[in-house]
Amino acid sequence: MKLKLVEPLRDLYKDEVRKLARYLKIPVSEKQPYPGPGLAIRIIGEATPEATDVVREACAIVEEEIENAVKNKKMEKPWQYFAVLLPVKSVGVHGDVRTHSNTIAVRAVHSIDGMTAAYSKIPHDVLEKISIRITNTLKDKVNRVVYDVTNKPPGTIEWE
Repeated sequence: MKLKLVEPLRDLYKDEVRKLARYLKIPVSEKQPYPGPGLAIRIIGEATPEATDVVREACAIVEEEIENAVKNKKMEKPWQYFAVLLPVKSVGVHGDVRTHSNTIAVRAVHSIDGMTAAYSKIPHDVLEKISIRITNTLKDKVNRVVYDVTNKPPGTIEWE
């Protein structure tokens, strides 16, 4: 097969893609960016099926709780928000049983173009709700939730 690859938009930045999508009235323009490599980029370490399930569920909880907080006017909607599964296990307690489970990091940022970003100042009651839901829903897999307050630069938006 003799095919020619045509990528007329490959040199556009995220903000330019959104501007074009608005002009074309494509509704996806206002959705938060999804990582190109998929959820594997939100797993620091080996991307196993189990790790993917954990980060998928944690991301869904983060998204739901932040979107509820925005809807209830508790906070401004971040540009991007998600969970990251860290390769760090720590001791915790579920009920009366000691656990040695994973850590989830929550990341939320404000940005215009993705080139720079400031961490979102999520209210503590929203962070607490996220933490409780993640550790209760994934109680055999996660016992600690942390919040990333790093701007870009020096950090990046995604962790990998």
